[in-house]
Amino acid sequence: MSESSLRVVWVYPDLLSTYGDRGNALVVERRARQRHLNVTRIDVRSDQSVPTSGDIYLIGGGEDRPQRLAAERLRNDTGLVRAAENGAIILGVCAGFQILGHEFVNDLGQREPGLGLLDVWTTRGEGERCVGDVLADVDPQLGLPQLTGFENHQGVTHLGQGVKPLARVTAGRGNGTGDGTEGAWRDTVFGTYLHGPVLARNPAVADMLLKLALDVNALPPADTTWYDALRAERIAATTRPA
Repeated sequence: MSESSLRVVWVYPDLLSTYGDRGNALVVERRARQRHLNVTRIDVRSDQSVPTSGDIYLIGGGEDRPQRLAAERLRNDTGLVRAAENGAIILGVCAGFQILGHEFVNDLGQREPGLGLLDVWTTRGEGERCVGDVLADVDPQLGLPQLTGFENHQGVTHLGQGVKPLARVTAGRGNGTGDGTEGAWRDTVFGTYLHGPVLARNPAVADMLLKLALDVNALPPADTTWYDALRAERIAATTRPA
């Protein structure tokens, strides 16, 4: 890939950007430009076709009805599925994570098909809603520091044999299954429940997406002063005794 061709696609900002997850697109842009990469962000509304030529696709969280509408339109559009088949990098957050799986429970209480890009399925939890700060240790294969983020969901996401947990929680609920898992990943498709936005709290994840898109093992160093301060503040707040 040439340095002039990095394309970041922000999927359905009109439906899936309830919890500030637009910040993920801003962080990826910023981290790319800090390395003097020419990056173009493409915001694709739900009445537009998802291009198949993107390099990194970001999907955010949303309320139940917008999530159902987004899933319907993404199934009918097929652009994101075809992009995944072409090896695109995809990160889905919360509702976006659930849509990447096989199915979830929609606002009508019915099982809604997802895109099947991750071998996960989501049911609705019967207990307390998962709300609060999360700390989680990332799958060692990814070589990333501890994750910090904020969860707010009722879903319980079960992982199949075709994925690995993105991380294992040390604080918080994660996927809600009680087994300590948080998120899931396979090849170049990643899902997480963490807001914050997650890439602002975890710039190393944004850098990982860039490295995968550029097919490189390392990037030039870039300033992380602001991110480090945010991470330190949130990690301290999460680990502080009540």
